[in-house]
Amino acid sequence: MTIAQPIDTLTDNEIIARVLAGEKRLYEQLIRRHNPGLFRLGMSFLNNDMDVEDVMQIAFINAYQHLNQFRQEAAFGTWLKRILINECQQHLKKRNLRAGEDISVLEHHQDMPKTNETPVDTIINKELGKVLEQALLSIPEKYRAVFVLREIEQLNVAETSKVLDISRVNVKVRQIRAKMMLREHISRFYKNDIVFPFHLIRCDRIVHHVLDKLDIR
Repeated sequence: MTIAQPIDTLTDNEIIARVLAGEKRLYEQLIRRHNPGLFRLGMSFLNNDMDVEDVMQIAFINAYQHLNQFRQEAAFGTWLKRILINECQQHLKKRNLRAGEDISVLEHHQDMPKTNETPVDTIINKELGKVLEQALLSIPEKYRAVFVLREIEQLNVAETSKVLDISRVNVKVRQIRAKMMLREHISRFYKNDIVFPFHLIRCDRIVHHVLDKLDIR
């Protein structure tokens, strides 16, 4: 008797193949797997948690609708991040048209997004997270995005280059400049669950919304 392989041990490409073969519900696994990384990347562009949720949902829906066009030369996560960045850029354009302000103003915006969720980190980590988020949001987006992808998401230079569509040299230069702007002490403190924390309630909300929009039961 053949024992079924646990879903959480499947690679992205294996899940994609099964989704395309008719197991549509498995797309939920891809959403949950990539939710935290997309949230952190989206926050580095938009600095508003509800806007990021909206953009993430659009990105996941677009990815699903074009899943048969995904070519496996690059990782699915890289492809998904490119979709998210495009949506973030479109959102910024619409936001600026509505507000009549330049994107450069947003890059220096200091206010942190408000959320109703209670972080599961310790009090120390919560306070530290606020400091790190404020520091990240104080530097220009092009450096912030590289920092998030390289230092927090742990993408390598080649992957970051593909996601942001910039040269590998630019990735390295921006990473160095980001660290300089954030000051040396910051590199001792950041980690995935501290900067732009992504919790289960938010994850469930995005999953349910995307699956509902795609009519996946």
